[in-house]
Amino acid sequence: MKWLEKRWYSSQAPILLLPLEGLFRLLVMLRRFAFKWGLIPSYAVEVPVIVVGNISVGGTGKPPLVVWLVNLLQKAGYQPGIVLRGYAGKAKRWPQQVRPDSDPAMVGDEPVMLAQRCACPIIAAPDRVAAAKALLDHSNCNLIITDDGLQHYRLKRDVEIVVVDGERRFGNGHCLPAGPLREPRSRLDEVDFVIANGLAGCNEFAMSLEPAGLKSLENEALLQSFEGLAGQRVHALAGIGNPQRFFQLLRNLGLEVIEHSFPDHHDYQMQDLDFSDSLPILMTEKDAVKCRRFANRKMWYVPVNACLPESLALRLLARLKKLAS
Repeated sequence: MKWLEKRWYSSQAPILLLPLEGLFRLLVMLRRFAFKWGLIPSYAVEVPVIVVGNISVGGTGKPPLVVWLVNLLQKAGYQPGIVLRGYAGKAKRWPQQVRPDSDPAMVGDEPVMLAQRCACPIIAAPDRVAAAKALLDHSNCNLIITDDGLQHYRLKRDVEIVVVDGERRFGNGHCLPAGPLREPRSRLDEVDFVIANGLAGCNEFAMSLEPAGLKSLENEALLQSFEGLAGQRVHALAGIGNPQRFFQLLRNLGLEVIEHSFPDHHDYQMQDLDFSDSLPILMTEKDAVKCRRFANRKMWYVPVNACLPESLALRLLARLKKLAS
């Protein structure tokens, strides 16, 4: 898989996979056609729905954007709620209400991370329609944000936001399995907003992720600045879509990083963090929710805040106001 991913982000696609890409593109087109013309039913709910997603495989930085959206909408007087898949969650029954103390093994890591950052109701379920209905049945929210639901066409949406990795972009530009794209790049012409995590292209809004210091996994009240670790060696672990983004962030802050990459949504065990030395262990916020059960004084995580231009906020709020009129 690592070999294939390297080819995805090189200049050329694996030639032997191009016929399969053609089949994949055909299936994507037929599926969208079926939803568009009602051959497969889609469902609307009684409140506006904002979809935050991407067209590529792997993480692009959606959760920090969702946190930013929740804060923006709450300040504007909305009562947002979040629905998401609950990827890798092992719960036997869905939908599941997600709280800050929910077990990430049951509902997924990203839902728990969002619950710890957002003061709003959150429902996880593979079926976004069922999740949206459960959210409305058990809360007073008047707007739904669905995280990573761009291709979940069963739930109708009012606003589509796509997040792009500003460094890796679209790789070789091919669809699965020859490239990293879930849908052709032309899909971006249909969405409302394109946000680049990093350097933005034409008609895109740039998003930067600003670290908010270090927090101890063992004791949330303990905070530390990066200046206190400047020039020191640290273990850095990341089980996210693009671990190098996290490692480079730490290097930019003056740390000497020993990299430990894990698959996205990795189910951490204590032995994964047994490095047999006294060096600090730094991890992402998403990784922290799965490591907290065996936390010790060496473990710290790096919460990040999304920074986006005011023009995006104004355009989004104007769009929602127009929908309500």
